Amino acid sequence: MLHHLIRKLEHFTRLSDDDKAVLQGLSRTVRLLEPGADIIREGDSPEHVNLFLDGWASRYKQLEDGRRQIMSFFVPGDLCDLHVFILREMDHAIAAITPVRLVQVPREVLLGLMDRHPRITRALWWETLVNAAIQREWTVNLGRRTALERLAHLFCELFIRLRAIGLTDGNTCAFPITQLELADATGLTSVHVNRTLKEMRAAGLIILKGRQLTVPDLAALRKAALFNPNYLHLERDGAHLSANA
Repeated sequence: MLHHLIRKLEHFTRLSDDDKAVLQGLSRTVRLLEPGADIIREGDSPEHVNLFLDGWASRYKQLEDGRRQIMSFFVPGDLCDLHVFILREMDHAIAAITPVRLVQVPREVLLGLMDRHPRITRALWWETLVNAAIQREWTVNLGRRTALERLAHLFCELFIRLRAIGLTDGNTCAFPITQLELADATGLTSVHVNRTLKEMRAAGLIILKGRQLTVPDLAALRKAALFNPNYLHLERDGAHLSANA
């Protein structure tokens, strides 16, 4: 059930059969959520780490007048904040975009796993650092890129993240994100997003149809986005820690 997480972590190091069995053991208690449901709300006391098995979700912050900023998207294999249970209360919320199936990993289970399995611990450190790198890149996106570059960059990032865990089919992947959600993630209006998507379609950079994204020419989309995938760190920096080394 946790093959997406395992596949992602193995971009850092090769895990042993025992490591994989331990991770698979995390999937005993599964929670199902409908689209739009809050997985955790701002102000809630976090007591476990959420691990996505299936479905998409977003991390967001909402102002008192209803304006929303989406700060990240979660796909299968993602963990929501490895040490979130250290906090007394949540300072943001996480909501399901699609039907979501996730595992709630209790604090004591995660801490025990990390105490006993150092290779998994290092791989989870890597996952945490990659998430921080993604947040830095999103800051650059909001502060310096044009509207077309922002959207193209987001499409590149999500496509490559999905490809890394085996969730692309050639140059196509699932893409359930609405134009309103794209606007809230890129700091644009929905009207501006709509106009920019038309421009991207006309240029042959993307095809969006039936909640699917097709990238006819990834190199061209990367060029349009000024996209450098180095911040995703998918080049096995931890190869020297491999169980098969």
